[in-house]
Amino acid sequence: MNKVDVIVIGLGSMGGAAASALAQRGHSVLGIERFWPAHDGGCAHGGTRIIRQSYIEGIEYVPLLRRAYAGWRELEEQSGRSLMTLSGGIYIGDPEEQTFTGALAAARHWDLPHEVLTSDEITDRFPAMRPAPHAMGLFEQNAGFVDPEGTTAANIQVATMHGAELHFGETVLSWTATPGGGVEVVTTRARYGADRLVVAPGAWSQQLLGEVGAPVTAERQVVYWFTPDVSPGNPGHSDYAVGTQPVFIERTDGNRQVYGFPIVDGPAGGIKIGFFQDLTPTDPDAVNREVLPFEVAEMQARALELFPHLTGRLLASSTCLYPSSPDDHFMIGLHPEHSQVTVATGFGGHGFKFVPVVGDIVADLSTRGRTDLPIDLFSLEREALRR
Repeated sequence: MNKVDVIVIGLGSMGGAAASALAQRGHSVLGIERFWPAHDGGCAHGGTRIIRQSYIEGIEYVPLLRRAYAGWRELEEQSGRSLMTLSGGIYIGDPEEQTFTGALAAARHWDLPHEVLTSDEITDRFPAMRPAPHAMGLFEQNAGFVDPEGTTAANIQVATMHGAELHFGETVLSWTATPGGGVEVVTTRARYGADRLVVAPGAWSQQLLGEVGAPVTAERQVVYWFTPDVSPGNPGHSDYAVGTQPVFIERTDGNRQVYGFPIVDGPAGGIKIGFFQDLTPTDPDAVNREVLPFEVAEMQARALELFPHLTGRLLASSTCLYPSSPDDHFMIGLHPEHSQVTVATGFGGHGFKFVPVVGDIVADLSTRGRTDLPIDLFSLEREALRR
């Protein structure tokens, strides 16, 4: 049984970044992935993922986002791929609603460039949108989207360039911490040994980690691409495109929160929209990939509340899987029983923008047992996970 420095289980968004970071630091790395490179079986697909810094979910995330932005540009340079587009972002809510107030708190705390806009000012700036009359919005220019498939492929590319051995189409059956340190991993193909292990299993956290820290729930998410009505008198196609329409998050009057993207080049060619953190727990090995007519009707009805001319046909839809922790914060740390094992999971629906910095954090923990980056919020032993 050949032995390497580190085995990485899962080569999706976070595992791929970890494998790349470890290989670049000179460690021998074996990565194992049950699917194909840049696959669509988990959550790192769909053409776009929002990236933003005025962070609704908590001011604690902002230093990591700043580091991640630098990491995105570095990954672009290393791979020769264009991954990040700064189209601007608008976060709309009732004056006291978290979508607006959380973004405003983060922007003010970290002195991030931003503008506060009324409902009328939002429509003047972004003609396709018609928020509720009492809504407020925070606009930040330093927001936009990244390419998830391209990112995962780029990390695989860079990891391989630096000597990582990556196996695809190979399922991990079990892993074991061996006496005296080290790990053993058994797959559908072979048995492998390593000094250290990284487990970045995405929606398959329960199967590979059990309830380490807390149970991680696999949740089904659906996204949709609709075409606007561009008949005379209505907003033109360009009003929904990059350069005019920013990425957006909106929740007013107690409605389900939505998020979405301008029209970008891609297979669908429409405006992409979905419900945010309104998910259905599922078995990742038996998820229903069919999008049902009532789901499409619910999404379009909600979308029309913000985009009244988004009345064209559904162009495409897609399902993905989110691994969510009980408090919706990430779970990153050393395994509580096996210090040679590093865990990275629970990234839910808002983790992708952190891919480069999570790779660095995991590499730190795996090789040094600690990191200088602020990750107390993500502790596997935090009180919120014990409730």
